[in-house]
Amino acid sequence: MSDFLQSFLDDYFAECDEHLTTVRRGLLALERSVGKSRPDAADIEELFRTFHSIKGIAGMVEDRETEQLAHEMEAYLRAIREGDARLTTHGVDTLIEGARYLENTIASRRKGEQAPDISQPVAALHALLAVSGQPDMSKTQSTWECVFTPSPALIARGVNVDFVRTRLREGGEIVSATPLLSDEGAVAFRFLFAGTLDPATVEAWAADGIVCTRSRDDEERAASVTEARRSEEGQRAATPSPGQHVRVELSKLDELMRMIGDLVILRVRLADSIQRVEPYVPTAEWRAIQEHTAGIERQLRGLREGVMRVRLVPVGEIFRRMPFVVRDLARDTGRRVKVALAGQGTELDKFLVERMMDPVLHLVRNAVSHGIEGVDERIAAGKPPEGTVSLTASAAGEIVTIDIADDGRGLDVERVLARATHLGLPVPAEPDDAALLDLISSPGFSTRDESDRASGRGFGMAVVRTTVQELGGVIRMSSTRGVGTRFSIDLPLTLAITDALIARVGGETFAVPQSMVREVVEIEASAVRLLERGEVVPYRGAALPVIRLSSILGLPQAAGPRLHAFVVGTGPAAVGLLADRIIGQREIVVRAIADPLIRVDGVSGATDLGNGRAVLILDTTAIARLARNGRTSKARARAEEIA
Repeated sequence: MSDFLQSFLDDYFAECDEHLTTVRRGLLALERSVGKSRPDAADIEELFRTFHSIKGIAGMVEDRETEQLAHEMEAYLRAIREGDARLTTHGVDTLIEGARYLENTIASRRKGEQAPDISQPVAALHALLAVSGQPDMSKTQSTWECVFTPSPALIARGVNVDFVRTRLREGGEIVSATPLLSDEGAVAFRFLFAGTLDPATVEAWAADGIVCTRSRDDEERAASVTEARRSEEGQRAATPSPGQHVRVELSKLDELMRMIGDLVILRVRLADSIQRVEPYVPTAEWRAIQEHTAGIERQLRGLREGVMRVRLVPVGEIFRRMPFVVRDLARDTGRRVKVALAGQGTELDKFLVERMMDPVLHLVRNAVSHGIEGVDERIAAGKPPEGTVSLTASAAGEIVTIDIADDGRGLDVERVLARATHLGLPVPAEPDDAALLDLISSPGFSTRDESDRASGRGFGMAVVRTTVQELGGVIRMSSTRGVGTRFSIDLPLTLAITDALIARVGGETFAVPQSMVREVVEIEASAVRLLERGEVVPYRGAALPVIRLSSILGLPQAAGPRLHAFVVGTGPAAVGLLADRIIGQREIVVRAIADPLIRVDGVSGATDLGNGRAVLILDTTAIARLARNGRTSKARARAEEIA
């Protein structure tokens, strides 16, 4: 394949991704129009144009399956728009299934694989058009208002209400029938009729006392379509032209971030070199050197933040897929579930968004499968029959938090503990939310003996925790029986460069990402107390469990009068990690450890502080988890034996 064709295909796939995002949003909006006298014209028009665009660009790259499927969906939407078909629940289901096939055909072309068989969705769309009937250009299919006024002469000819009903049913569908009473006391009957009438038929019916006129709803629908088109034209005029946007491959941004990382390291080395020559430089010149160095640092930080902003995309890329997942699972399980989305505009690094797609999907599936009760169970518990799965995103500084919550039955603690005991996992006497999260995130843990489409036997939680930790994030859980469960995921905005606290432990230097630390406190070494094989220190009127990093890392313990503690976690899960002292704060370049053979729990990567020596980056969340699992006490006991 030529470079030109490959670049053309890259543009095709990127544009398809944008159109598919519009399709997902539009189909969910269209589903809310089912049952109305007329669907929202703007939704129909937007979907119609989107499928038309997909058909056009697919034809340009000879993606025939995508082109044909988009054409069939466009045809059905045209029939709805022009009044030749009615929007039904089955029709929306068929469009959603067609959109799923459309994603698969595009994905298969992207991967160079055989396209899936699209005969099923094409046949379903043909069936919809066959039921609605093909439009006859000599007639006008619309909604009509037909008023029949009985009279002795008409009745004598056999033209009565039953006769009118029969005639209307032969020509279409009676939507409603209402008796009318005039001021003079005369009785008439108003029929709302959906059918196909030509001028000759309307004139013939009028001779039998049946006066038919286009209904206001139908006229409003035509006006609404016109207004939607005008609105769209206005939006196009207000939207920046394609020439103001440039698509950039993520790999090019990765390379740019790598170069910025090298500049950060060089800037640190330059600062150290300048510091060493300070005694030999006159004061006036030294002040100018400091100003230039500070200016370079500001510009470099601005460059880093600018490139990082280019990499940011809305979290809505994840969220918009979830209503379709919940819709299908709710239908399969017989539950009634709605999805509430908030904070879709919150931005996150593109790489993180792609990696978080599967973890969020696992959590949403588990919320429907394990959390939301059936309709009867919810009503018996005094809850509304429809459950809610909420997805919320928010940003605070360099951290983005994603919450996935449900208002279901909550975690079945007894069942989780029984299953953990059966699997031989360590079970705490009084498990809190953090301990329960550790149990359900154990590899292979499941409270179900058989797999199902929704949960997949629970293997997803191990995947969720592993992925979040690999991305430098933290996952928390809170669950209340009968109220619901909430999972909160904290993620850094980006992984390449971050601010870190530099600490000394046992004569060695380590880096701790600032985003993973809730607070830093200084404590007296004499304030550390031994309690039930663990150590605690006074903290805000309570006791804070502490872990000595020197014991975890197998380093000699310092004998200084003061220690510094990194406080990680919240509530009962809070723990302090003791370091000898904190040297300061640095902007570091993160070099992740990708080789699974050399990865170690508690170490997330390495960095260079400018002196050419590698400094390990500590994963404080993993260290705290190891401590909760009791491995720390074993390591400490072993260290005491060796000593």
